[in-house]
Amino acid sequence: MYRDKITPHYEIQAEHFMEVCLKFDGIKCFIHRYVELAYKLAATGVHLTSTQFEEISHVKELGLEVIISTHTHAEVLKAESLGADAVTYSPIFASPEKGEPKGIEDLRELLKKCKIKVFALGGIVENRHVEMVEEAGAYGFASIRYFQ
Repeated sequence: MYRDKITPHYEIQAEHFMEVCLKFDGIKCFIHRYVELAYKLAATGVHLTSTQFEEISHVKELGLEVIISTHTHAEVLKAESLGADAVTYSPIFASPEKGEPKGIEDLRELLKKCKIKVFALGGIVENRHVEMVEEAGAYGFASIRYFQ
């Protein structure tokens, strides 16, 4: 997924990202937040923020996949009912400036309530965190600090 909150050249960087992605077979490429740009660049889909629920149906009409950021069980269930393909759910563990962590037990409870793919996010910085998320049954995880 291409996401950059500070570049003044987002569209140019997203184009470069897509050029690289398209060199690999079978890779899914998502653009963060910008629906029309994702469509224009022939991305696999778009990753929406938790304030963009109203855009899910439009994204699906464009033939793109939708992943949306969520922070509550209600938001996950709403995303599922609106046709999103997946959600990120956060923060699972303590993460700077991201609020109170949900914890693994909360993630387990959520996964009992929904069928949508859930990517755990937030504070995943160690192998044991990845193992805990996997054991809980999440579809996957996303992290920056884990890979640094």
